[in-house]
Amino acid sequence: MGRSTGLPQGASSDRSIRSLALLQSGASSARTLNLLVCWRKDGETAAYKSAPFFKNPQLNRSIIVKHRLRRDELDLFYDGRGSATKVILPIDVLDLRSGARSFFIGQSDYRKILAELSGPRGDLGDDDRQLLECLNALPSLDPFLMRERLRKSGFSPARCYFDISEADTARMFDFVKREVAPLIGLSGNMDAQINEKTAKLAFKILNNDGDAELEPLREGMGMDRLSFEEGMFCWKGFIYYKWSLLDLAPLVRPVSQDIASVKPVGPMTSEERAYIIAARARLSRAIAEACETVRLTLKVYDDAYADLTRNGQPNAFKSFLLKAPGLFHELGERLGAVQHIVSFWRYRFPMGKRSKIPADELYDLLADFELSLSFEAESAIDTAA
Repeated sequence: MGRSTGLPQGASSDRSIRSLALLQSGASSARTLNLLVCWRKDGETAAYKSAPFFKNPQLNRSIIVKHRLRRDELDLFYDGRGSATKVILPIDVLDLRSGARSFFIGQSDYRKILAELSGPRGDLGDDDRQLLECLNALPSLDPFLMRERLRKSGFSPARCYFDISEADTARMFDFVKREVAPLIGLSGNMDAQINEKTAKLAFKILNNDGDAELEPLREGMGMDRLSFEEGMFCWKGFIYYKWSLLDLAPLVRPVSQDIASVKPVGPMTSEERAYIIAARARLSRAIAEACETVRLTLKVYDDAYADLTRNGQPNAFKSFLLKAPGLFHELGERLGAVQHIVSFWRYRFPMGKRSKIPADELYDLLADFELSLSFEAESAIDTAA
């Protein structure tokens, strides 16, 4: 894989074909934005062509990842960060075996890399540069949070760019079947009664397939087709966040307990000692509060959905869906922060291994975690009330 895309030496060469294959098949929606898959699936559609994510062709077929920095990557930054946003540019978009080149947004020679990406045609404009910065500032790349944050920053790529990853879609499928079952009148023992109709509806919601079979629901809620498509996207978002919390919940307590009990080793100043003791207590509370806020926000969705499925009130659910995007910021930000803490801690301290860490490293790690849990004071729950 010695072939070059023209990026400077500061951009690293990805040597693992296996890593690229895993990004294709097993990536988490919260961690990865796979624009290459979007190009393959939707590249010939009018929406894709009229509202691209990036105007730069290379970037618009890239794979963007929230990445935990390895030791040999730390010197690319001056601020001691533990994670960064990585942009992977396949050398041959039709054959990942050719490998890829990559860079981190904001790394030490970032301006030089952007100049190289622009090339002789100068096709990397200010919009693409600003969009990279927006992605870098996001706590996660989950499609629902990302779409709302980009819209607030003035970017409106086509909806096809905001799909849940294939891996998460497969993992979510049974959960989605259970979630939509009340809509088609199933009750009792769910495992015994989930039928073909439930699976079909789950598939349609996960794959944005708003065909004639969903017409009764659209008509019942009195929505035009464009509003209904947006409503189904929002519904999928709440199902995704509900599933994400369920998936994350068993991991949170063990990690919180690990953080509280980890033993810093080596020399430690009195300032470091005081901060570590206080930060561990603050983090435990902040993680629990973030998860509780997500639960309360999801309850707003559950109540609105119950109005539809139990009380036959489609207008209440319609009204909720139209206001729903205002909740994605709160849900995505908090879940993204907790996911970051859990995944990074487990990367640093695999299960079953004693948690020992140099005091200065623990100090930096706790500071990073506290920063990720710093949210805007205003709650989005009121926006959907």
